[in-house]
Amino acid sequence: MNQSHLSGIPRPMLQRLAVLLLAVLQILVTLLPGLGLGEPIGSRSDAIRTLITPAGWAFAIWGPLYAGSIVYAVYQALPAQRGHALLGRIGWYAAGAFLGNAVWALYTQSAQLDAVSVAIILFTLLCLLAIYRGVVAAPGLTSGERFLAVLPLSALAAWLTAAAILNVTAALKYHGVIAGAAAEPIAAAVVIVAGLIAALALWRGRGNPWYALVFLWALAGINATGGEASHPVGVALLVAALLVVISAAVRLGRARNRRHWFGPGRGV
Repeated sequence: MNQSHLSGIPRPMLQRLAVLLLAVLQILVTLLPGLGLGEPIGSRSDAIRTLITPAGWAFAIWGPLYAGSIVYAVYQALPAQRGHALLGRIGWYAAGAFLGNAVWALYTQSAQLDAVSVAIILFTLLCLLAIYRGVVAAPGLTSGERFLAVLPLSALAAWLTAAAILNVTAALKYHGVIAGAAAEPIAAAVVIVAGLIAALALWRGRGNPWYALVFLWALAGINATGGEASHPVGVALLVAALLVVISAAVRLGRARNRRHWFGPGRGV
């Protein structure tokens, strides 16, 4: 490991264990409906479908996201990472994000996609965006940091960006704000806003490729449902995708940014 990545101050054992345990907890909570406790999140989502609810296959990304969370959690808990400066700076935020995922799943499975679930998911997203800023600002990334921490956490941040927008829209429908003829233009507007948010995150995030790819996956999932059912939503999805692609491409056009995300690495 490059010595500049060592702070010389051991990370708290509590932080390392909290990240590891909460990474596991966020997965275990989703299994509760199988034990008869609550309703599956998919059933809650289907009950309050909107024009921007993604196709079911899009949610399969949670498999890689959970796997990546576990990889990161194990990596940061290794004895060799006790004095790791970057992992120390993002550790509590990662623990907060995993806790937020667990609480959101627990609440949604026992209640609804409502204002409370929005508050929980926004807390989770804020934790992930704090991590995002930290890895973007890092002076350089080792191979281990890049692929065992930055990649999984960036992917999770991208999905939660999309999920937060989707949750807000579902909550508005649940509370009766979105109904009738207003549903289509509101859905299209939400997609544009989501695209602008993601494009800004990519611009300020030096074209983070992992964030871009996962957010485009979310847009593809929405297009398979809302894009096919509504022309305005379809156009909005195209605009959002172009914003994301252009922002990422322009920023990755700089060799400095490409080196930040792709290497060359300097050990683990």
